[in-house]
Amino acid sequence: MFKKEWPKHSILAIAIVATWFKTYTIYKTSFSIPIDNPLQELILFLSPLSLLLFFYGLSLFLKSAKNKNLYLFIATLLTSVVLYANVVFYRFFTDFITLPVLFQTDNFGDLGASTAASIYITDVFYFVDVIALVLAIKFIRINSPDTESSVVQRKVYFILSAAVLFLNLGLAETERPQLLTRSFDREMLVKNLGMYNYHLYDLFIQSRSQVQRTFAESSDLVEVNNYIRSNQIAPSAEMSGIAEGKNLIIVALESMQSFPINNEMNGQTITPFLNELTEDEDTIYFPNFYHQTGLGKTSDSEFLLETSLYPRSGGAVFFTHSGNTFNSMAEKLGSKGYSTSVQHANTKSFWNRDMMYDSLSIDEFLDLDSFTVEKGQAVNWGLKDIPFFEQSVANMTEMQEPFYSRLITLTNHYPFTLDEEDKMIDAFDSNSGTLNRYFQTVRYLDEAVKSLFEELKENGLYENSVIVMYGDHYGISENHNEAMAQYMGKEITPYESAKLQRVPFFVHIPGSGKGGINEEIGGQIDMRPTILSLMGIDTSTDLQFGDDLFSEEREEFVIFRDGRFVTDQYVFAENICYENGTAEEVDKQLCAPYIEQALTELQYSESIIAGDLLRFYDKENGELLPGD
Repeated sequence: MFKKEWPKHSILAIAIVATWFKTYTIYKTSFSIPIDNPLQELILFLSPLSLLLFFYGLSLFLKSAKNKNLYLFIATLLTSVVLYANVVFYRFFTDFITLPVLFQTDNFGDLGASTAASIYITDVFYFVDVIALVLAIKFIRINSPDTESSVVQRKVYFILSAAVLFLNLGLAETERPQLLTRSFDREMLVKNLGMYNYHLYDLFIQSRSQVQRTFAESSDLVEVNNYIRSNQIAPSAEMSGIAEGKNLIIVALESMQSFPINNEMNGQTITPFLNELTEDEDTIYFPNFYHQTGLGKTSDSEFLLETSLYPRSGGAVFFTHSGNTFNSMAEKLGSKGYSTSVQHANTKSFWNRDMMYDSLSIDEFLDLDSFTVEKGQAVNWGLKDIPFFEQSVANMTEMQEPFYSRLITLTNHYPFTLDEEDKMIDAFDSNSGTLNRYFQTVRYLDEAVKSLFEELKENGLYENSVIVMYGDHYGISENHNEAMAQYMGKEITPYESAKLQRVPFFVHIPGSGKGGINEEIGGQIDMRPTILSLMGIDTSTDLQFGDDLFSEEREEFVIFRDGRFVTDQYVFAENICYENGTAEEVDKQLCAPYIEQALTELQYSESIIAGDLLRFYDKENGELLPGD
């Protein structure tokens, strides 16, 4: 078959078809893209084709067969690299790459262990189209290979390419109206536009974001300000000021979800100390508290804590907008005489923290260079949590009181590995090594938190301090739903997956006697107003989307960064409205008012960040300032 002469554009056709079918196969096997009807399946199948026709078709403008083949090889390799990079990224983050993430090169070294754990020898098959193209170029004989394509042929070809694109967009808009307004929902964009068109759209969105700041004006903040003021509620009369003047210690519990708390794994207690805290007379525990992070993960949780704004949809604010003006919790506490610091035994530049912390008005950043890492004290991403807490408390004894110090833990981080001497329970026995190891690192984290409390007591800091602890983001992604179903004893539906985004939130006030389990549904956006209210600090003039979790007026409504949400009545996930509690599917119209509100808040927050609108806001009196 290789001895006969093939039509002139056979190599181009092979490249397009091979990449098209490979891409569709990877959509079905490597990403969890839900398909609800035949139209969605058709859109998913068709979506790679429009860009491939255009991008690969540019070879028609080249005259020699050698140049055409070289161009097609480079183009095929490039699309394969883009697709494979998303596969590896998805295995860890259950999300798709955005342009800002690609430029976060300072993080790549620290991500090494996580990335290596997400690469397999069989991944060579993700480049099968490149291999097929090379074989075709080598063995197929082309009829008149150096004959230039006519102008008419090229016009017909690119008209066909445009027709496929508009067909794709038309079907996508029919299936999901106003699709291009939902840039925060990357799964929806990939599902309807395809991976390659999604990346072009992301490039447009990120470029537009940079332009927004340049042309932003004070008037852009009017509508946002009116929305926040109209939804503002009063803080709790009972809890407001209960911790006034005390030191504030906030602990970010790395990758800590709520499902291990007050649960067992194969008969072994996972979190004995945290279990005790849920019953402690001085600890308020929120079991229905959700993370709201995006691609920035831990850095996004920091951003939510400090600003009570939603993180960006397409990248980490810490990287993309670190030079913005913010009204942070650290700045607020600093204005009341607090010394402020963050302690994190990792590289100072990771997630651009050294730059962002200046914008958040944090006085001191104690990074890896501020800690001593002795032999056997490092695992995963840095210093183990127990020696980290020991040294952090020692640092606190040197701080000017009252102080606010935020501690970021590391040990309970993917890929969740531990030294043998630190394993206090057995591994789980599912088909997911990630989940199996997770229980062991969570158990270690629990022991570390216990040591923190002991260190604070021994150093005389405990009685005059408020200790707040929160899970920063999920630890077990949706890629491990089968293993999670084994542990939980039920199928992980979109409803259950949304509920699994719960992370612990503890507020421990020694001697208060205010302890108990608070069933209020809340999220990380609520941390700033809740904590500042406890500290007796007024936030009535601040632009923030969260509320005091203790307020009697608060509506139970939590918006996820990807557009899902949870209320006391409903859970909205994968475009399905569920009844909260029964998990029964109900009429989507019951969720409609909340869908609109969720979209409004996410867009308002995005506009504040993209336009750097807080530079037009007077933090002291809540009035708008004139433009630059």
